[in-house]
Amino acid sequence: MTLDTPIEYVKGIGPERAKLIKNVLGLSTVEDLLNFYPIRYLDKSKVYTVSQLQESNLDIQLKGKITQVQEIQTGKTKRLSAKFNDHTGSMDLVWFQYSKWLKEQIPVNREVYIFGKINVFNRQFSMPHPEIEAEENKESDTRLKPIYPSSEKLTKRGLGQKFFQNILRNVCKEIPNLIEENFPEYLMKTFGFISRQHAFLNVHFPKDMEYFEKADYRLKFEESFFFQLGYGLKKLHHKTQSYGNPFPIIGDHFNNFYENHLPFDLTNAQKKVLREIRMDMKKPIQMNRLLQGDVGSGKTMVGLLTMLIAMDNGFQSCMMAPTEILAQQHYNGIKELLRETDINVRLLTGSTKTSERKIIHEELENGMLSILVGTHAVLEDKVKFKSLGLAIIDEQHRFGVAQRAKLWAKNKIPPHILVMTATPIPRTLAMSFYSDLDVSVIDEMPVGRKPIITAHRREKDRLYVYNFCKDEIKKGRQVYFVYPLIEESETLDYKNLMEGLEHVMDFFSEYNVTMLHGKMKPDEKDTAMNYFASGKAEIMVATTVIEVGVNVPNASVMVIESAERFGLSQLHQLRGRVGRGAEQSYCILMTSDKLSKESRTRVRTMTETNDGFKISEVDMQLRGPGDILGTQQSGVVDFKRLDLINDSAIIKTTKNTVEKILEADPMLIRPDNLIIKNYYLRYYKGKNKWSKIS
Repeated sequence: MTLDTPIEYVKGIGPERAKLIKNVLGLSTVEDLLNFYPIRYLDKSKVYTVSQLQESNLDIQLKGKITQVQEIQTGKTKRLSAKFNDHTGSMDLVWFQYSKWLKEQIPVNREVYIFGKINVFNRQFSMPHPEIEAEENKESDTRLKPIYPSSEKLTKRGLGQKFFQNILRNVCKEIPNLIEENFPEYLMKTFGFISRQHAFLNVHFPKDMEYFEKADYRLKFEESFFFQLGYGLKKLHHKTQSYGNPFPIIGDHFNNFYENHLPFDLTNAQKKVLREIRMDMKKPIQMNRLLQGDVGSGKTMVGLLTMLIAMDNGFQSCMMAPTEILAQQHYNGIKELLRETDINVRLLTGSTKTSERKIIHEELENGMLSILVGTHAVLEDKVKFKSLGLAIIDEQHRFGVAQRAKLWAKNKIPPHILVMTATPIPRTLAMSFYSDLDVSVIDEMPVGRKPIITAHRREKDRLYVYNFCKDEIKKGRQVYFVYPLIEESETLDYKNLMEGLEHVMDFFSEYNVTMLHGKMKPDEKDTAMNYFASGKAEIMVATTVIEVGVNVPNASVMVIESAERFGLSQLHQLRGRVGRGAEQSYCILMTSDKLSKESRTRVRTMTETNDGFKISEVDMQLRGPGDILGTQQSGVVDFKRLDLINDSAIIKTTKNTVEKILEADPMLIRPDNLIIKNYYLRYYKGKNKWSKIS
């Protein structure tokens, strides 16, 4: 038997069962079986009493007698209830779904062992759907018993827990022939690892909880370690293969702007990030850096200062944004900051007129245009630079790989790359999935920026909310009303944009109201946005099209209708559209009276913190890492044991460990690292075609 052996050849399976297991669980080989881990364990070595019960997630075992078995009907639903008694007290047993014969099968007034998870309601303990075993049939259990993932389809065909336990016992007997060590002695000693063979044995059939924890840590560490190693090798490969133009000079353009035109002092976080960028661009290696910063943290200013460094070294820069609104915002902001300089800045989008495009093309090719801001239009073949040295991409996840590659090809030597995102990525995700990029974080807001006050209100509070908005407008402020839908939903009773527009115009009849949504034409969007930004309209009714790229400092209130419809990340991005001026700003989350548990968590998180990184951690717990990364990358989070949410300490440790190893031995040629190299080449090299170690 080898790891590649099909499961049909494993004792106890055969072709028919193998086909069923493959269809239901996706297990094809012996290696798949070894990585088919238990979801929990039963510890039947201890017996508790009712008096010892406390709230816990663990399954526990008690010994006593069952009495008072009866059916209870509440409305249309039935449940089976019983009392369990021992010498210290009693508790309820309950079955919510049960067969008619179950009541007759329950051993009443006999000594039994019950096993299951404890529930607590109104300080009363109960055990739903307990496992019952008569005392005379009780086996002596010293090891933890594994419980494997299963399904009704498998159970009906006789492939229940005992089947999988027996199969895994047969496979585990072969572990000495199947499992090789992949860590050198120095790592084993440093972290106190048990052997890899013992790790697999004790994750399936732990001797006790201490052995399980050692096995669990070892396998999680290993999974994270080799994942980080792959990214570390990728980064090394890029740095040896990605030649770039060095930018050694900090000259007049940067110094003049920094000393004479900087509108505010940079935060310490902005200065730190600039130093990191400066160190990157000094080298003749292409910079690949991800810049994370919350809404309003000053990423655009860092981007502009980086472009001025490129200018001082004789190179052009471009900044690419995913939407015209966002590109226009960046252009207006940069143009305003540079208005007292002679630096040439232009905007290129799908709406740019032909006559303007001709000027842009000419100035790019003759070098007169130093900074180009644009959308996907920048990628067109007609757009040619004389010397593109820096490309800044805002919200990279909205651009495809092929699109980004076209930007790299705009110069013979690839430009330095700075990727900016206003969507904070959970730190564990950033450590794992952006290990091939250098990551910088602006985690400090500009001085004087007032935190946005976020409140939760329900439909009964609507009149109060509307009057509050009127008071803010009387102070000279502006208000957003954001809706999740453009047209009325057939299945969900949520507010929609058109209905909301009527209500708002009716209540705020003395004020000007404008509307913005994704189905409008680009020139219509621009007109509506300019009408609001100029102050001619006091209220904007919009969909999430304003999530990115709307900057109106005078807008101090955002009312988000049906806030339960939005994800945490989206709510945070929307909230960032206010609080951009000097005045106190507010975000009001309007919801229905009935909220799901997840919706309550989202609303509570929004009202408790403005920290985008804390919000992103909660968002990952609710949605999972795959959804945070986006559909294109969701497949890369298919870890067998590692949990990106709960195992951040392991991820951080393995990342630091891999970095130290590759710094000292980048090709893994030291004798004590050969075991790592050989295992990587055998099991991971095929997944990472860019790796040059051999």
